[in-house]
Amino acid sequence: MEKSDIGLIGLAVMGANLARNISGKGFTTLVFNRTVEKMTRYIEEFGNDHLSGKENIEQFVTSLSSPRKIIIMVKAGDPVDEVIQQLIPLLEKNDTVIDCGNSHYHDTIRRSTELQAHGIHFMGCGVSGGEEGALHGPSLMPGGSVECWELMKPVWESIAAKDFSGAPCVSHIGEDGAGHYVKMVHNGIEYAVMQMIAEAYDLLKKAYGLSPDQVADIFDRYGKGKLESYLFEIAVPVLRRKDDEGDGYLIDVILDKAGQKGTGKWTGRDALDRGVSLSTITESVFARINSSEKNLRSVLSKHFQKSNFKTNVSLEEFSRQLESGLYGGMLSAYTQGFELIKKAAEENSWAINLSEIARIWQGGCIIRAKILQFLTEAYKSSEKENPFLLELKEIQNSINSALPDWRAIVSISIQSGIPTPGLTSALQYIDAMTTERLPANLIQGLRDYFGAHSYERTDKKGTFHTDWI
Repeated sequence: MEKSDIGLIGLAVMGANLARNISGKGFTTLVFNRTVEKMTRYIEEFGNDHLSGKENIEQFVTSLSSPRKIIIMVKAGDPVDEVIQQLIPLLEKNDTVIDCGNSHYHDTIRRSTELQAHGIHFMGCGVSGGEEGALHGPSLMPGGSVECWELMKPVWESIAAKDFSGAPCVSHIGEDGAGHYVKMVHNGIEYAVMQMIAEAYDLLKKAYGLSPDQVADIFDRYGKGKLESYLFEIAVPVLRRKDDEGDGYLIDVILDKAGQKGTGKWTGRDALDRGVSLSTITESVFARINSSEKNLRSVLSKHFQKSNFKTNVSLEEFSRQLESGLYGGMLSAYTQGFELIKKAAEENSWAINLSEIARIWQGGCIIRAKILQFLTEAYKSSEKENPFLLELKEIQNSINSALPDWRAIVSISIQSGIPTPGLTSALQYIDAMTTERLPANLIQGLRDYFGAHSYERTDKKGTFHTDWI
């Protein structure tokens, strides 16, 4: 019997759609699911000459051509380890296991080392684009050995989304956990972008009394300009949707408590561990935590004075300023995320190309946007490998152009008492990183006073301590 090109374990929505995508590109794909009934129903609906299933894992493994390529699409954490332990006795040297879930990169590094001891390759591949991306073309971030990459390259390039030039949105990210690391930071940036979009909606609603439909009109215009992106694209139908169970707009009856699956927190923690400033992404995580305190917020809202400030800026002018401020805010968020990737790459010896990261995020993924084409070209224009984005003239010009409008909208939000932690922290990051002298000298003086922590001087080299008393 002819053996299948590739195997996939786990038929939740992402796995089911990814298998259809792979088989649809001509690769014979074999699926397995712990619940046999689910696999049977899936094959009855979607099975064909290129897509079939097996009822037990032994038959599944022996029905794959060597060297075997097995994708795992199960819940991150222990379930991935359980599947791997089931596979190890059934696999042979040079077979490859690929985890396409949202695993923590530390787990990916550990699993890579464990499987290497058995002569088995392991790849951690970030997949972004949700269920639609998995089916029609995701952005793929594969990490692992070059051998793994070359083995899977034909599959990945055939199923990936396309960038603005028509090239597949996939590239070999780096060794062991590099792919899952970049996907983690991608998700952190996603938190920041969504937070700023939500703040823009809140400002237009509260400062100008706009209806969801009116906000959607403005967002629709943004989505046709320099803020063109998937998230602005889908914000429009979300805002326009009428409530099927009552009068008015659905958005007005959705509870203001945002969920999270943890990748934003992972990104923030990692930044703290590496000493990288990631204020906008971490503030976006904190904003979701604040939103979860709905009952407490409702009680406290009755005991604190509200602002009576009314801006005299016209809606037309404000919406223009807001567009400019959002663009600056997103450049700031990307700058922070790319700096974290750069630092991690240096510390883990991953040969990551930041221009390539910006390129493969141009299509398929949740944060796909026109701005990423700009970032890709900005990186390419630099003679320095992986420069700090704020060093690049193109970025400097764009942020300098946005700053007056950006400051204006943050000022209005503060005076109006409308919280904008994303837009504000993004602006303060730019201000801090472009200020020659910060007040940390006083902090150092205080630390030396109470703890003899010492300090450095601006006029001579060395470490100094003063007997302050």
